[in-house]
Amino acid sequence: MTDQANLRAQTLIEALPYLRQFQGQTIVVKYGGHAMVDDDLKKSFALNVILLRAVGIYPVVVHGGGPQINRLLKALNITSDFVDGMRVTTPEVMDVVQMVLLGQVNTSIVGLINQHGGRAVGLSGHDGPLIRASRLQIAREKANDQPPEIVDIGLVGEPEKVDPQVLRALEHGNFIPVIAPVGVGPDGESLNINADLVAAAVAAGLRASKLILLTDTRGVLDGGGNLINELTPPQVGELMEAGVIKGGMIPKVSCCLEALEAGVEQAHIIDGRVPNALLLEIFTDQGVGTVFRAKGRR
Repeated sequence: MTDQANLRAQTLIEALPYLRQFQGQTIVVKYGGHAMVDDDLKKSFALNVILLRAVGIYPVVVHGGGPQINRLLKALNITSDFVDGMRVTTPEVMDVVQMVLLGQVNTSIVGLINQHGGRAVGLSGHDGPLIRASRLQIAREKANDQPPEIVDIGLVGEPEKVDPQVLRALEHGNFIPVIAPVGVGPDGESLNINADLVAAAVAAGLRASKLILLTDTRGVLDGGGNLINELTPPQVGELMEAGVIKGGMIPKVSCCLEALEAGVEQAHIIDGRVPNALLLEIFTDQGVGTVFRAKGRR
């Protein structure tokens, strides 16, 4: 019993400088992957977010919902194609996207946090308005120096401007904002936006101390499959050129670098399958993923 008590005390002592450092700061968390499915991990995530707020840190949650959208589209027999990893979003598909993200996923996350003693409020880009977006265009290069082909993927957007006013009001009212990745287009239409992009844009708009992406991977791995604990932008460039960072990790790493360029102090890709991953990444020396910094530790 004495050893266990001492270990707990040491954990609290290790957390103390981080508690001091991030008190009063904003941390934006992209919530997704297995952490949104497993009941124990869902509870762990909710309690982690509540604890962050209780110690004076302002968490902001941005969530995805791709698997849930896929299930409902299949049930409704609506075809949904992808171009370069982006969902082609017709008006019919957009109706389903909003139905799932706002009516199902966002509501369930807000309810989960509130059930465990937090005070969460659900939002989309229309509230405030919080997220102004432009239509995302995909350009495909053509041979023989021909102009690139522009592929229309419908009601898909990319963040153009984040107005943090509504988020600041909620933060200072002791609420936890939970944001669905739907933006407002040039004509007031709803646009489907990748949740990682929204999280990076929100972190930049709030000048957050941290952007944290919860994933189903350990973080960025080296050529031998070992976790890389810390990276700077030049190191990322080298790993991309060497083909070490590849596939689905490229857009996540790119989001982290964009957040750093916009003034976010640190960005993280962490393993959301680990219980209490948020607390372990923020309040321990080792962490549970890869941290990106504009410059390495001194």
